[in-house]
Parts: sequence; C-alpha cells; structure tokens
Amino acid sequence: MRTIIVKHTIQAPIEQVFDLIADHARYDQFPGVRKSTLIRNGKPSKNGVGAIREIDAGKAWFREEITAYQRPTRMDYQIVRSFPPLQHRGASVQLKKVGNATEVTWTSTVRLKVPLIGDLLTPLLASQLAKSFKRVLQAIGRRLAV
Repeated sequence: MRTIIVKHTIQAPIEQVFDLIADHARYDQFPGVRKSTLIRNGKPSKNGVGAIREIDAGKAWFREEITAYQRPTRMDYQIVRSFPPLQHRGASVQLKKVGNATEVTWTSTVRLKVPLIGDLLTPLLASQLAKSFKRVLQAIGRRLAV
C-alpha cells in the first residue's frame, strides 16, 4: 500500500474550492479526465454521502463512493471498483482557510491488485495519481482565478 499526500494552495474562498472539488459530475473538464458521471445522488446534496461517481481517465476507470461530506472542509471517498484493479483504503480531501486562500490536502492510500507485479508497480501508480491530483487542483485554481 502507498499513501499519496498532495498539498496545494488555491487563491480562492474555501466554499468555491470545495464546490468544484465536490462537483465530480463535471470532472471531465479537468486534465486527464475523459468522462465523469454521477451515478447515484448522495445526501444532503447530490454530491454528498452515498453519491457514486464514475471517472474515465483514459487508460484507467474508477467507481467511487462518497463516504464523508462536510462542506466546506472535507470530502472523503472510497474506490469500490476500478481498472486497473486497486485495493483502496480510502481518500480524503481536506480544505483549510488560510487568509484569502484555501489550502487543500488530498490523501489517498492505494495498492495495485495485479498478480506478481502489483507491488512492483504500486509506486508508479502512486506517482501518477499524485500528479493527477495536483493537475486537478491547479485546474480548479485557474478556473477560480477567472
């Protein structure tokens, strides 16, 4: 298992940052995401606890369930199905107001479940996921700077 931690500061109010991070049905507007679909609405909002989203990232595909939703400071999710197959211990996106900006910490723990080579390739997967998380956060920053 590898734990990925990405920290990034976005020059925008915490509520606006959270709303874009939580709006997973529109992740297809971010780099590397071909298509994103909200499969099941959550509570108390459609993006809240229990929401299920599918994300097509080209060579990878994920089905995730939102497990915690505390607007505007935290959203957690669990990958329940994926290609390539992953063991996922959960992810958390935590936001903190820092002056007029928002500090985002995105943490996820994963392992590639491929016989014989999964443990060897997990570090590469973790590196790619960290880059993807960073690109999403940078894209949110660019969108909110407009």
